Amino acid sequence: MRKGSAFWSAHMAAIKREGISTSAYAKRHGIALKSLYYWQRKARQAAAPAKARQSKTFVALRVAETVAVPAPIGCVLILACGMRLEMAALPAPAWLDALHRAAQGAR
Repeated sequence: MRKGSAFWSAHMAAIKREGISTSAYAKRHGIALKSLYYWQRKARQAAAPAKARQSKTFVALRVAETVAVPAPIGCVLILACGMRLEMAALPAPAWLDALHRAAQGAR
């Protein structure tokens, strides 16, 4: 005899209500565990938004060319107050400007 979604929905609600594992529930009620898992998966898929279901799609990506990343060049800044800053790379101009203003305010 084939059982419909109402039958399985009632069992899934009982599993949640009783707070036991799906495996233990299936054994207790003589229900095929595989069928319970199937209907649980089907219910989750129906409840998930369409966009979430689409996000699991595999997208092939092909890199057309290799991009070489240059090795970091050392940078040394010596401030008027004698402070020496050694950095792996030259910082952003905005950062340098903020440092300059801060150094002037510290005098």
